Amino acid sequence: MKKQKILTGDRATGKLHLGHLAGSLSQRVELQYKHNQTILIADMQGLTDNGHNPEKVASNIINVIADYICAGINPELTIICLQSALPALAELTMFYSNLVSVSRLERNPTVRHEIKTKGFKDSIPAGFLTYPVSQAADITAFSATLIPVGEDQLPMIEQTNEIVRKINFITKKEILKECKALIGNVGRLPSLDGKSKMSKSSGFVINFDSSDNDIKKAVNSMFTDPNHTSVDKPGKIEGNVVFSYLEAFYKDGNHLEELKLNYQKGGLGDGTTKKILTECLIELIKPMREKREYLMNDKAELINMLKKGTEKSREITDKKCKEVKDNFGILLF
Repeated sequence: MKKQKILTGDRATGKLHLGHLAGSLSQRVELQYKHNQTILIADMQGLTDNGHNPEKVASNIINVIADYICAGINPELTIICLQSALPALAELTMFYSNLVSVSRLERNPTVRHEIKTKGFKDSIPAGFLTYPVSQAADITAFSATLIPVGEDQLPMIEQTNEIVRKINFITKKEILKECKALIGNVGRLPSLDGKSKMSKSSGFVINFDSSDNDIKKAVNSMFTDPNHTSVDKPGKIEGNVVFSYLEAFYKDGNHLEELKLNYQKGGLGDGTTKKILTECLIELIKPMREKREYLMNDKAELINMLKKGTEKSREITDKKCKEVKDNFGILLF
C-alpha cells in the first residue's frame, strides 16, 4: 500500500483510557509503521468547551503525551505536536470560516449531538460551533489524506472535503487534498455501567495508570445481564459490559468463544467471567503503568519530545498556510 499522510489526535481534557486504546490507539500504533503519521494534541479544541477552565486542558497535555508513549506510539516514527503552538492552524481556520455558514455548522450531525450531550442549549461557545472548521484546518495544513475516526466523526470528514472543494474552486488550483476516513475494526467501548460509551467525562473509565486494585474494583462494578441470577441460568452477552471488554482485549479467541457459549447456555457465572477479565486487564495495564510512571518522572523529556515534533509540524503547516494565502492573492510581502 502506498504510504499516506495520516493525521489523528486527541483533545487534552484528561488522561487516556482503555476506550482510546480499543478505539484508536492500537490502530495508530500499527499505522505508524506503514504511513507518515502525525498526532495532534488538540489543546485549542479542548478549550472550545473548557474556555472558563483552561487549567483542565493545560494540566493534561503532559498526561496525553505519556499515555501515547506507554501505549506504543514511537516519537521516532510518529510526529507528536501541539495545536496551540502552530499558528498556521488558527489562520487557516479564520480563512475557512468565511466559506462556511452558521446553518451548515448547525446541521452537522456530530456537532448537533455534542451540543445536546454537553447541554449547551442557547449558550453554544462560538469556538465549539466552528469545531469542524478548525478540524478542516488541521487536516489540510498537514495535507493529510487518511484520517482514522469513529463512524460518529464521518460528518466532520465530509465537511472538511466540502471546504477543500470550495478553496480549490476559488483559487482555480488543487492546492488542498480531499481526505478519506479510516474506520477502525473495534467499536467504542461502553462505560462500566453500560449506559454510554467510555469517555473522560463519564468518570467510568480505566486509565493506563490504574492500579491492580482499581482494575479489580472497576471490573466488579461492570454491568452484566441483570437476569443472570444464578450460574446455571442462561445469560445474555449482548449489552454485557464484561464480554465487551473481553472481546476487545482477551487474547485467546477460542477460549472466549467457549466462555460465550457456556454463559449463554448456563453454567458460567459472572464472578468467573469478571475474574478472567480482571486478570486480562491487569496483565495489559501493568507494563503500561510502569512505563508511564517512568515517563512522568522526567516531564522535561516529554516536553522536549513534544517540542521537536511541533517544530517539524510548524514548518509543514506554515508552508501550506502561505500557499493558501498566496493563492488567495493577499500575500503581498
